[in-house]
Amino acid sequence: MKLNKRIVLAYSGGLDTSIILKWLQENYKAEVIAYTADIGQKINKNKIIKNAKKLGVKKIIIEDLKDTFVKNYVYPMIRGHAIYEGVYLLGTSIARPLIAKDQIKVAKKFKAYAVSHGSTGKGNDQVRFELGYHYFGPKIKIIAPWRIWKLKSRTDLINYAKKHGITIPKDKKGAPPFSVDDNLFHTSTEGKILENPKKSAPEFIFQRTCSPEKAPNSASFVTIGFKKGDPVAINGKILTPSKLLEKLNYIAGKNGIGRVDLVENRFIGIKSRGVYETPGGTLLINAHRAIESVTLDKETMHKKDEIMPKYAELIYNGYWYSKTRFKLQKIVDRKRNKVNGSVKLKLYKGNITIVSRQTKSIAYSMKKVSFEENKTFNKSNVERFINFHKKKLK
Repeated sequence: MKLNKRIVLAYSGGLDTSIILKWLQENYKAEVIAYTADIGQKINKNKIIKNAKKLGVKKIIIEDLKDTFVKNYVYPMIRGHAIYEGVYLLGTSIARPLIAKDQIKVAKKFKAYAVSHGSTGKGNDQVRFELGYHYFGPKIKIIAPWRIWKLKSRTDLINYAKKHGITIPKDKKGAPPFSVDDNLFHTSTEGKILENPKKSAPEFIFQRTCSPEKAPNSASFVTIGFKKGDPVAINGKILTPSKLLEKLNYIAGKNGIGRVDLVENRFIGIKSRGVYETPGGTLLINAHRAIESVTLDKETMHKKDEIMPKYAELIYNGYWYSKTRFKLQKIVDRKRNKVNGSVKLKLYKGNITIVSRQTKSIAYSMKKVSFEENKTFNKSNVERFINFHKKKLK
């Protein structure tokens, strides 16, 4: 039977999305196109292709979006110093808009009437995906299996997989595993023991950082070069965005940098505890603030700090493509052309120290800050300055 309808599924090749794939075929009588965005996560392309073909899928699309992800999503966010609730560098949040955009592009190319994702009904990702879908394809139907199907438990999923001949990995047969999401920017781990905030995170869950205690006993040094607000080089060597972040992940990870254990407030109204690893991103956000400190004026820097919580919340909530985020991005980038130079960092057992900042910018004046007497700063004006602000106290 020839199927006239098509659905594009965000497909990882794992058990859950394989079950979703079969469920879509069964319940919608449509051709399912398996779509995977490679944004630097641990990916087994052969497994994805093999599992999809086994389920009768003819179109399997794996897009390499690593450089696009870092350049057009991570870097703008770093320029905004976006941190949600004081600690979260938004590693999962920033990946979803790109996947949604590219998935809709595929849907339009193959004239699919619907797109589908594997996000659960309690998480933020369903919102992020679907706001992205709506922005780029408002007329394309969205199918969210976890919100509508009758499979309510892990046992139901396993039984469904057995019934339809879907391979069940040994680690999936027992209790639900930790929920892990990763991309080139970060890794997040949730579930099981982590659901109890009184329990400490076991060391074995960490994937890209060693513990500070086991980090080298001697410090590492790294110099990050910036051009127009974006990192472009490590230790003087120009690198593509994805290679640069990959390199920083390795350097920071081996020095025990980038771990965060947090309880966050989800957009949909519940709290969630998770452990995030963002090694390279932690270096970037520290270095970027350091280079801005010697290249931007006070008003610009303070305005960025003022809007940052709102900017970060928009990203967290899935509003990357909103008019408000676009407006705030313009404020973030207003003087990015001035942010040029390099920052040298010292990394030691989970700690980051700014060693030096180098720039040709004249924003920082050696003459004005010198404690030696000079004519470039008129101290007689300070009294008038203070008197003016005394009046504002009333």
